[in-house]
Amino acid sequence: MTPLDTQALDTIFTKARTANGFIDKPVPEALLRQVYELAALGPTSMNCQPTRYVFLNTPAARERLLPAMLPGNLDKTRSAPVTVIVATDTKFYEHMPKVWHREGAKEMFEGNAGMASATATRNGTLGGAYFIIAARALGLDCGPMSGFDIAKVDAEFFPDGRYKTNFLINLGYGDDKLLFNRNPRLGFDEACQVL
Repeated sequence: MTPLDTQALDTIFTKARTANGFIDKPVPEALLRQVYELAALGPTSMNCQPTRYVFLNTPAARERLLPAMLPGNLDKTRSAPVTVIVATDTKFYEHMPKVWHREGAKEMFEGNAGMASATATRNGTLGGAYFIIAARALGLDCGPMSGFDIAKVDAEFFPDGRYKTNFLINLGYGDDKLLFNRNPRLGFDEACQVL
């Protein structure tokens, strides 16, 4: 593998910022498909791919979400061209015969609820992170959020209980005037050990 150049790293990490508001520019469905297809290439254990995405790309769709939002996230969600519900499929294993190259994976997860739940949670979160990286790589700004009532979102969008909301992402073209100053990151010696 060849390392990415500085410009690519700037786009994905170094200069990318959490969007707190957006300009009035729509995100075409074709671009949402591109982001998904790129994010779906990220690795998950046993290629299990438990992440599911619901794109709320109309004001009416986002209105359904607003009763679940904490006050600090209301305006930014209203202004976002798209809000993505990043969810986890609790029965992801039903797709294992299609996505995994060995037999028995579906039955293994189906017969072990604890392992299936932990695998779905861990890898579902990875899928959401890959989505953010893919969206940034394709020129979109992201505002991931945890400030909402998960039970209300699940009741509104996933009443059958199969999918479980993980987090939300406001998506579009960020309004730089609404950016916060970048908060400090922990240093290597604070967050890492080399054994």
